[in-house]
Amino acid sequence: MTKNPIWTPSPERAKKTNMYGFLQHINTTYGQALSEYTGLHRWSISHIADFWKEMWDLAGIIHSQGYHRVVDDEKKMPGAKWFEGVQLNFAENLLRFRDDAPAIVFRGEAMNQATRLTYAELYDQVARLAMSLREMGVSAGDRVVGYMPNMPQTIVAMLAATSIGAIWSSCSPDFGTKGVLDRFGQIDPKVLFVANGYAYNGKKFSSLDKVSEVLAGLPSQPRVVVVPYTEERADISGIANSVHYSDFISKETGLEIQFAQLPFDHPLYIMYSSGTTGLPKCMVQSAGGILIHHIKELKLHTDLTRDDNIFYFTTCGWMMWNWLVSSLALGATVVLFDGSPFHPGPSALWQLAEDEKVTVFGTSAKYLDAVEKQGVKPSKICDLAPLRTILSTGSPLSEESFEYVYRDVKEDVCLSSIAGGTDLNGCFAAGNPIGPVYKGELQCLCLAMDVHAFDDTGSPVINQKGELVCTSAFPSMPIYFWNDPENKKYHSAYFDVYPNVWRHGDFVEINDLGGVTMFGRSDATLNPGGVRIGTSEIYSVVENMSEVADSLVVGQEWQGDVRVILFVKLNAGVELTEGLANQIKKSIRAHCTPRHVPAKILRIDDIPYTINMKKVELAVKNIIHSQPVLNRDALSNPEALDLYENLPELKE
Repeated sequence: MTKNPIWTPSPERAKKTNMYGFLQHINTTYGQALSEYTGLHRWSISHIADFWKEMWDLAGIIHSQGYHRVVDDEKKMPGAKWFEGVQLNFAENLLRFRDDAPAIVFRGEAMNQATRLTYAELYDQVARLAMSLREMGVSAGDRVVGYMPNMPQTIVAMLAATSIGAIWSSCSPDFGTKGVLDRFGQIDPKVLFVANGYAYNGKKFSSLDKVSEVLAGLPSQPRVVVVPYTEERADISGIANSVHYSDFISKETGLEIQFAQLPFDHPLYIMYSSGTTGLPKCMVQSAGGILIHHIKELKLHTDLTRDDNIFYFTTCGWMMWNWLVSSLALGATVVLFDGSPFHPGPSALWQLAEDEKVTVFGTSAKYLDAVEKQGVKPSKICDLAPLRTILSTGSPLSEESFEYVYRDVKEDVCLSSIAGGTDLNGCFAAGNPIGPVYKGELQCLCLAMDVHAFDDTGSPVINQKGELVCTSAFPSMPIYFWNDPENKKYHSAYFDVYPNVWRHGDFVEINDLGGVTMFGRSDATLNPGGVRIGTSEIYSVVENMSEVADSLVVGQEWQGDVRVILFVKLNAGVELTEGLANQIKKSIRAHCTPRHVPAKILRIDDIPYTINMKKVELAVKNIIHSQPVLNRDALSNPEALDLYENLPELKE
């Protein structure tokens, strides 16, 4: 059956993109005759070293010493060595511009007006803070952490730390004390940056009490630098080893940053798994790997330039913050927001997009679904003329959300659903600015990402569902896990199922046009009668019903098989009658298959989510099987899990 795209770029638009220019460069340099993206992708995965060499040159990576080879063995996972011999600094590459162009715009609930920093002002602030960190003894390899809102000082602190070669890690202030200790307690930070508070949904919250609790649980006592936000100068007398940001940062101006020149694989970030099944895994990622990987995704897959204003709704506890900040390397304006996306109303972020002339708008599938359900029609109330690209991630984007964007947000926009993970701090599948958009699909597999769907025998399949795997190394792979000297945790996380092949844990289908459909986490895949079903297939049907506010589906082991259990959170005033339950089943059967129809549909008052707004099917599955949930503090609403305990309907 022939599919029709919901949007296609005009030939004129496509030819102006960075992706088109790169394709022509490959044709000229390597004697190719590529005319579209799928050919370029095939070339990139069959010439991985050549691709990354060209990417290095295209990115214009600043370095003090060059490389003597791109990669030692692209099939070695983990452990491939990239750009050996290179000496560089991550922060230097993000601070390459020092002019009066806008670098950061910040809008937060706790502020009356936007804060703006030029590239020159950003450089000055980083230089001053870096001097202070050096003077207190911070050196390469030390951990510097942020328990911070998504505000400019968080970026300044990260850049100051990494300019020295320190390793940066962060959590957002909505993390509870245990969640912070589960992360920072493993890595022994030397400096902790914290804002005195944060704002959400019209209310202000203090962070200082939680900081005292965090300090009591850390193995060492870091220097605590308190950043003003909800009040100008909070009382910090009760916080050990603390200092106000304004007293800590150097008063000198006109400073030159002494960027530490370090190997390509010098540690840059420590990122964390969600931690819903135990202590979060601490994934250490390299400066060079993250830099070149992010520039690839931003410059080519997002088509970012100096003329762009890029926004992503994220917190500092999600990898999309790290990804967004790398936009500075391309000279774009980074638009930050901190607070509720629905305050003071459901159109708040679209109004932000109008006010700041946002050209690239990033959000989550959950957000797009929520604003549609609240009746928000941005095209009717906002001037979104500059908007060129919308990015969505966090969970699969339904076909209905694709229709919503093109109907009610903007007709001429590239809607790129993207997917990857914290593990690689980037994407396996992302946007293609020279290609069409199809409803329900991610446009393409990313360049030089040798990604396949494996069936149950470990063979690659097309137009069939399977495990998402990557069969060649890529630069942003973790260099190691913290406190994992023999790589046992690292190996078991990705390589236990298929030797020397990265198994990511997503259930996907790659079609013959190169598009990708996501069906949810493979460890949450349902298996009634031995047939694998992705949870997103059911969500896309159920959550499109006007009666349903949210839902969660799990498999319950029952009488030697697995039965599908659907929990529904209903809108106000709606009851789960037999008629509604039958309507839900009929709709699932019509849009999916009889295998998808749940054995039981139960009303529930809340759906548990991680702090990064991902549903946690596994935690609920553990509860209904009377198994422990080891780390409730990784959830934004852990109390929701109590609703699933000892449900009598699941015993019959």
